[in-house]
Amino acid sequence: MESLQNHLKQFMNSKGFRETYLNLKQQIKSDKDVRLFLEKHKNQIDEHMIDRSLGKLYEFVTQSKFCRECRNLDECKNILKGYHPTLIIERKTIDLKYDKCPRKEAYDARKKQESLIKCMYVPKEILNAHLEDIDLNEPNRLKAVSLVQDFVEQYGQNDRLKGLYLYGSFGVGKTFILGAIANELAEKGVPSMLVYVPEFVRELKSALQDHSLNEKIDAVKKIPVLMLDDIGAESMSSWMRDDILGSILQFRMLENLPTFFTSNFNFSELEHHLTYSQKGEIEQLKAKRIMERIRFLAIPVELKGKNRRQE
Repeated sequence: MESLQNHLKQFMNSKGFRETYLNLKQQIKSDKDVRLFLEKHKNQIDEHMIDRSLGKLYEFVTQSKFCRECRNLDECKNILKGYHPTLIIERKTIDLKYDKCPRKEAYDARKKQESLIKCMYVPKEILNAHLEDIDLNEPNRLKAVSLVQDFVEQYGQNDRLKGLYLYGSFGVGKTFILGAIANELAEKGVPSMLVYVPEFVRELKSALQDHSLNEKIDAVKKIPVLMLDDIGAESMSSWMRDDILGSILQFRMLENLPTFFTSNFNFSELEHHLTYSQKGEIEQLKAKRIMERIRFLAIPVELKGKNRRQE
């Protein structure tokens, strides 16, 4: 019985196969990117090398390069989704090297940036905030944005940077500015954490049950840039004020870790709020101690304007 190898040899030498092969080879060589590659390396490439590498060349021409044939990353048509091929010469044959396509690079950069912004109980749209989206026509917005830009530019160069204490009525955009700061810092590779204080207080009470309290407090204490959103909106016990908030702020003050705050209260009003415990106890000295740390950590800036939540 004639061997399979002989059958294949006869088939490959047949007229029909040769015509198909030559047509395919011509189509591949006519591809713009292949043509440029062959021209660039004409001193290294001969017809035998092209014949040996035709499978790789075919793989190359049938895939999208620089996202030209892909509408988005999810619909990438390539063998390795998010990667496009580049022709190279490897050991006297033409081979392929796969690199991230522009959309994959943009996706990974966005994911890396998102991973730098940790948040607790903050609305998703806040994490998409950017400084250029802030309406500078509103009173005091320009001052706040100017201070934020100074902070971002000086971060890493100045060891004693103060954050901001943004205060004002409901819906004037205080939390939005925190989200914009987080994104500006993420673009510089600086991790930050945005914490909605009232929910964080409730979370810590639950953490007493599952023994995760110290872990949660340490995460907030040690993050390079901390943002405490809506301080003063919570009903705070003496334990939460002194042992938790006081401990966090004391650590950050000693370590010169920048801290931002938002509140409906100015400094005097927040001190009054912190003076009265849930049990109705008046503890002025302890409230002043917290306020001393906040004043050390942040510059107060009042924000005014219409309530955007009611638009």
